[in-house]
Amino acid sequence: MLHSGPLRHRNSAPTAARGVLLLGLLLGLALAGLMLMLALDVWALERQRQREQELLFVGDQYRAAIQRYFYAAPKGTPRVLPATLQDLQQDDRYPIPVRHLRRLYPDPLTGEPRWGAVMQGSRITGVYSLGKGTPLKVAGFRKSDEGFNGRSSYRDWAFVFVPPIHAPPGRAARAAPADAIGVPTTTP
Repeated sequence: MLHSGPLRHRNSAPTAARGVLLLGLLLGLALAGLMLMLALDVWALERQRQREQELLFVGDQYRAAIQRYFYAAPKGTPRVLPATLQDLQQDDRYPIPVRHLRRLYPDPLTGEPRWGAVMQGSRITGVYSLGKGTPLKVAGFRKSDEGFNGRSSYRDWAFVFVPPIHAPPGRAARAAPADAIGVPTTTP
């Protein structure tokens, strides 16, 4: 006998359950992907903060080494700034070379050994990063780095030693204003 009513599939309920399961699986994967993207953003921000902290440390090491180089002039010779960053690692003004910097640090932002140099004449008075980007840290710097407050580029974070200006006898020496040092220029 022929059945004239609507045909029913015996397995329509399991097919619907599989569709719901597949939809749930897709939503779960989308949610997991979103969570992974958020975790990567948090990791990238943390990595940038770490690089900024490393830049502050390394920049301070260069600034301190330039200062040591300046004040370590042998007796009877004028105090001068280094001509190259290599002079900080091997000061040949003495019979036995002096090290003002243990090693030449790479730029933490670029990973490259190259730095921008703040020049006073033909001598180096400071360094700055050649890294691109906007700093996360814009306030709350140490006293020696207060000039970095509100800066919008890492290139504005110049780690500069300002040598004292020679004052006439009887007057205290004063530091040269930062704008008298010159515009940062890139070393070759």
